[in-house]
Amino acid sequence: MFDEKRLEELLGVKFNNPSLLKQALVHDSYLNENPNFPLASNERLEFLGDAILGYIVAKQLYDLFPDMTEGKLTAFRSYLVCQETLSRLAKSLNLGEYLLLGQGEAKGGGRNRPTNLARAMEALIGAIALDQAPETCRKVVLRLLATDIDLLKAGKHPLDYKSRLQEIVQAKGRPSGTPTYHTIDTQGMAHDRWFRIEVRLGDEVLGQGEGKSKRYAETEAARDALEKLGEL
Repeated sequence: MFDEKRLEELLGVKFNNPSLLKQALVHDSYLNENPNFPLASNERLEFLGDAILGYIVAKQLYDLFPDMTEGKLTAFRSYLVCQETLSRLAKSLNLGEYLLLGQGEAKGGGRNRPTNLARAMEALIGAIALDQAPETCRKVVLRLLATDIDLLKAGKHPLDYKSRLQEIVQAKGRPSGTPTYHTIDTQGMAHDRWFRIEVRLGDEVLGQGEGKSKRYAETEAARDALEKLGEL
């Protein structure tokens, strides 16, 4: 059941037009099975949200890193707006629970599908942009991305998590060697694969991560391990 108030609380936004919030969660598969539903799919809102998200992130990085090269700014922006990051943000809001999906899509794991979650996240940003003042939208986006942006500011680029974990393990003199990464689950078709990976030190599981690529899932596992070790 769609819990509008709970989602608004998580976002910190009270919608003036609640139908925009609901439309951001309408997958086209739902309309295929419910052709008389009064709202359109979230695709147009996704288009708008993608553009607005890109601008907010680019402007924030431009302001935060005045001496950074265009190439590195692009790399940082790509990380912050990529599917893996957006689907993780969507999970933090439990967006999968709110998605309006066709029965087939829902039974096929659509509520956890990274593409659905990332697109819904973009559509949600588009809905906020239409419903609220530009500054409100900017604040919501930056609050959701705050942890990732803080890590970039601290010089801890997410792609460095694996090397940082290895350095910390070696510095602590752990006797079991170096961290190793193990795929414990894969889901989806070849073109839309989702990986779950553990990082271990000997037989000890240090952390877990998941993502659309093995590289990203390993990065998330290393990040999880660093958090559990109190290093983040």
